[in-house]
Order: sequence, then C-alpha cells, then structure tokens
Amino acid sequence: MAAKDELYAKVTPRRQRQSRPGTVKHGSSLDVLLSMGFPKTRALKALVSTGGRNVQAACDWLFSHVDDPFLDDPLPREYVLYLRPSGPLLHQLSHFWQQSRAMCGKNKAHNIFPHITLCQFFMCADAKVEALCESLQTVVGQWRGRFPSPLPLELYTSSNFIGLFVEEKVAEVLKSFAADFSAEAAAKADVHVEPHKKQLHVTLAYHFPTNHLSSLEKLARGVDVSLGCDWLAVLFSRDIRFANHETLRVMYPYAPQNEDELELAPNDFIFMSSMEQGSASEGWVYGTSMSTGLSGLLPENYVSRADECDTWVLHASHSFLNCTSPTNSGGAMGGSFLDGQLDGRLLDDPGLVDPASLNVICHPMQMLRTNSQSLLPKRALFVCRHGERMDVVFGKHWITQCFDAKGRYMRTNLNMPCSLPARSGGYREYDKDCPITVFGATQARLVGEALFDSHTVIDFVYCSPSLRCVQTAHNILRGLQQDGKTKIRVEPGLFEWTKWVSGTSLPAWIPPTELAAANFSVDTTYRPHIPISKLTMSESYDTYISRSFQVTREILTECKSLGNTVLIVAHASSLEACTRQMQGLSPQNSKDFVQVVRKIPYLGFCACEEMGETGVWQLVDPPILPLTHGPNHSFNWRETLLQD
Repeated sequence: MAAKDELYAKVTPRRQRQSRPGTVKHGSSLDVLLSMGFPKTRALKALVSTGGRNVQAACDWLFSHVDDPFLDDPLPREYVLYLRPSGPLLHQLSHFWQQSRAMCGKNKAHNIFPHITLCQFFMCADAKVEALCESLQTVVGQWRGRFPSPLPLELYTSSNFIGLFVEEKVAEVLKSFAADFSAEAAAKADVHVEPHKKQLHVTLAYHFPTNHLSSLEKLARGVDVSLGCDWLAVLFSRDIRFANHETLRVMYPYAPQNEDELELAPNDFIFMSSMEQGSASEGWVYGTSMSTGLSGLLPENYVSRADECDTWVLHASHSFLNCTSPTNSGGAMGGSFLDGQLDGRLLDDPGLVDPASLNVICHPMQMLRTNSQSLLPKRALFVCRHGERMDVVFGKHWITQCFDAKGRYMRTNLNMPCSLPARSGGYREYDKDCPITVFGATQARLVGEALFDSHTVIDFVYCSPSLRCVQTAHNILRGLQQDGKTKIRVEPGLFEWTKWVSGTSLPAWIPPTELAAANFSVDTTYRPHIPISKLTMSESYDTYISRSFQVTREILTECKSLGNTVLIVAHASSLEACTRQMQGLSPQNSKDFVQVVRKIPYLGFCACEEMGETGVWQLVDPPILPLTHGPNHSFNWRETLLQD
C-alpha cells in the first residue's frame, strides 16, 4: 500500500480541466465525422442540429437526411437566449400551463415553455456555434454572485394578455447581462445579438378569447411568485426555414401510396405552411418532415397540433447559483430536454422531489381516483364520438360482402360483428346507418372501463339515433358496469349535419322499441326534444349549429335537478357543435368547423363543467386518458405469400 502511495505521489498534479456542461463540444466529434468521410459542412450541420450530443446522434441525423434537398444549404440556424425558471416556481408555472390549457384551450403562450426573453432571434454560422456557447458560459461565470435573486415579479393583465413583469430596476440589471453576452458573442463568435429592449416578463397567456380572461386571471393569481427559483440562462436554436410554419406531431405510421406523398413515422414533426396548401386535396396537407427534410402530401388525420418549441434544439443551459449546470447540451426539445418531464411538469433536479410526490406525478390517474368524484364539478357534460364504423374500414360496399341474396348476414373478417340486429326495412338500410366494428365496440368498452376506474358515475346518457352511436353508448355502459341500470335516450336532435348525408332522404333508423328488443339498453318511454320529423335534408350550417346548441341546452335543463353528469354519444361534429356555444363562444365559420371535425378520432372525448350557477360552461380535462391506436390494413395471405 505504501508503495502505491509513493507511486501516486510522483504523478505531477494535472491542471483541473474546467467542465463545459453547456457547451456544444464537437471538436473531437467533428474529427470523427470527418474521418468517416462526411464533408465538413454536413458534419457541422448534423452536430448543430442535434445539439452536439454525440457522434451517433449526428450520424443518425446525416443518414436520415441523405435525400434532404437542403442538406448542403448554407443557411444557418436561428438562436435565442432565454432565462428559464427551475425548481418550485417552475412547478407552479407548469401547473398553470396545464390548467389554463385544460380549462380554456391552447393560447399563444403555450407554444413556448415559461421564460423571460433576453434577446431577439439571431443567426450564427454552424462553425461558430461552439464559440457562441463558450461565450454564454463565460458571461454566466462572470455574473455569478451578481445576478439578482430572487427576481421580483408582478402580475399584469389586460383584455388579451396576462404576464409576470420584472421590476424595472432589476430588469435593467438583466439587460446588462444580455448586453455582456452580446459583446462576448460578437468578439468570440462574430455574431450580432440584439438584447431585448422591451419590458422583461414571463408571458402566462395571450391571444385568448375575452370570455376566458376571468378564469385565466384567477389561475394566474394562484401562482406564488415568491417561491425559490434558480434562473437558468438557456440557448436554443430553430430551423429558420420553418419559423412561421405550424408544427404538427405524427401520431401514426404511413407508407406513401404515390410519389408525391410523405412517409410518416410516429413522433416525427411536420412543418406546415398555409401558403403551400394549394395543391393539397381535402383531408390532406403538404408539409416537410423534421426527421428527413423531405416534403410531400400526408393524410391530415395522421397528425396533431404540436407546440412550436417541441422542435427547438437546446445548446446550453447554465445556472447562476451553481457552478455545475443542471442541464447539459441536449438536442431537440422533444428529446433529451424533456427527459426530466413527468406528466408535463419540468423537474430540473429530481433530488428536490420526495418519493411521495413522484408517485403523484408518475401515476396521476391512479392517485386521483379516490378523490376524483369530489373533483368533478356539480354539473358535468361529456360528449363522445362513436366507435370505428364498418363502412370506413371495409368500404361502402361492405354489405355485398356480408349479405347473401336472401339477406342473411355472414361475417367475413374478425373485425366484423358476429351478428347484426334485424331491420324491419331490410338489410339495405345499413347503407346509410352502418354498425360499428368489433374493434369499435372494444374502443367504447375501454372508455367505459376508464370512466369506471376513475369512479365517474354517469346519470344520463343521450345519443344520436345512428346505430353506431347507440352501439357505442351501449358498450360504454357495459364498461362502466351500468348496462341495464342506465337507459340510453335516443335523441334525433343529436344527429350530425344532414348536409353530409348522401342521397335524397335521411337514414331509416331502428326505432327505440326494436333496439330494446335487440337487447340494447334503450329508454323506450323517452320523448325526444327534436323528433325525426323536424330534421330536414341538406340543412344549412347555421341550422345544424342552432339545432345542436338547442338540444344540448334542453338536455341539460331537463337533467338539472335529477343528476350531475350527462354523457352525449354522437358524432365527431358534436364535440364542437354541442359545446362551443355552451361556453359563451360564437360559432366558427363552416370551413374552420370542418377542419376541427376532421381531427376528432373515434371515441374522441371532451368534458365540460358548469361555472357555478351562471349557465356558462367551460371545457376541462376529462377524467380519463385519451385513446390512441394505429391502423391495421387488410392482409390476404394468398396474394402476399403465394407469389411466383
């Protein structure tokens, strides 16, 4: 042992190497990529586009972008410097983000995480990014001990803006820090950074409907700005080509059927510009993949709206209190930056959170079940779309596959129901009033089971007269273990916009008495608010919206003193048409309405609660998780496997 100590004593102490956790350290990574044969411009672009994480990430980026027409484009990325809160204050702000989005829908503030803007967006050449990150690290080091803490924040509200403003004298100090960074970046990275000249603030909400102001303001007043916070200086970048595009997230895989279509992979992001949609037909959009750089047409219902910052790349994050930054250079926002995000809460230091609170964060639905009934409003309205329909899965000629000349039903696929209810007018009535598939019934039962697990009790169920809606409601009640106990009230006023019905007549729906005879839990004594005789073919959009609003309002009035929770099972359009005016909002124009409806999947589910006794309702988080699944195309083993 003494010999070993003597040996180590002879080793000359090395100069302590300063760690650079916030720096894009791609010196050696660049050498590796160059030795692999990649051109320097491409290697630099790959390292910068992945946040300088490692060689593997850069290689993956290069291989996936091999056909990117802009791979060799010299246009640099755009960068921005923010102050981002961490610790208890961030938890409060993240909670505000979640609650405001659930109660009032998305507004412009939700596009970016909570932050204070310190400079305008600026460009930096790929070869200078490492120097840019070193500039930020140097300036943060100079300001440790001088950075004001805590930052005094004051709530400010106007008709379309809510924010927390930094006290003016302290704001000037922060602007001095931004000016120092600007000078250092100009000297080391040869970039022009313009410090933010306006009042410094954290935006909580803006560009929201005025009727949401009171709810948002009440939530904002619940944010305790005196809580501890370690403000982090963070450097992000974005692809300047897509700065004004809408960001979409891919939900399902899609294999192109034509040359002008784009291949989709789940969790990829698509950049879409409204200016490029001229060539897209209805139900399709034109966009560019973030993962490949390729552009093309894609089915609109395979994507959902994402936040702008989901595609940003993190390059540096430095604490003013600690010498070791909590976040290393990290890559895309949707990737490593959110590794510490559980249930939407950003946890900068897992050590700050006790195990009990982690249980709540990781298992929100389970932990809330015991108290979920007390969390439900006095009056709740759930609106749900029907399950997967036969004619969409098997085509409009599915009837010819399943019925023989004598009208006898034959199952030809496992996803077809084993039997169908008889129709007094013959099986051809299924042309306009199709059933749901086996999987559609499973979807509905899953929703019912989730409601049961959340201890939600449904007092009344109303549904459209369409068979697919009756079957969906029936299976939801089965999952809820309320079948036979709660009767379904078939309400013709809940039928979809009759303009969408083909032909010259409405469907011949199965009467409630026949549905009950077919073992559906239907209330045969119910008298509709809008009988079938009042529905007309090709009604105007205004008529449909008025009808939906009227019948929803009358249903809620009818149930007011008899129960708390009403479930409406109808069509995709019902989620918008039955809830928008109940919130005190004006109807959208028909074009925007159609765009919303296209994005509502089978068993799409929304929840509303009444605000006191005002008669005004607001959208809130449903008591259940969303239901997502991928497509499963038809398989013919003969055609696929028995090929010459």
